Amino acid sequence: MTLPAERLLRVFPSSGVPIYRQLMDQVRVLLMGGQIRPGDLLPSVRAVATTLAVNPMTVSKAYSALEAEGVVERVRGLGMRLCPQRTGVSARDRLDELRPLLEQVAAKAHHLALRRGQVLQALHPYLETLSE
Repeated sequence: MTLPAERLLRVFPSSGVPIYRQLMDQVRVLLMGGQIRPGDLLPSVRAVATTLAVNPMTVSKAYSALEAEGVVERVRGLGMRLCPQRTGVSARDRLDELRPLLEQVAAKAHHLALRRGQVLQALHPYLETLSE
């Protein structure tokens, strides 16, 4: 099954993280979280580039790097397919993936002199969109 780019991937040009890296990280996280599964086809380079308004070479770079890491494989005539995972992904692994972002948020909140309650209150609406 080919996954729709507009439903899966987003880019944040002002984040300071290169766009190709954002795409790579998102594919890995979606795979770890079970939102995409081994055997699924990634959206085409053209579809992702058009949907996200980014250069196709940026998407191609992300896909090539994921292929080099063994996360995806090129299937002639179909595109890029997610490879079977070598091991299961535990809740601890998923939390470890989130930890660097949490550290960044905590550091930024400290620099902005925000209190813990203010930060948690600001985070709450984003957590509300998650399904249990």
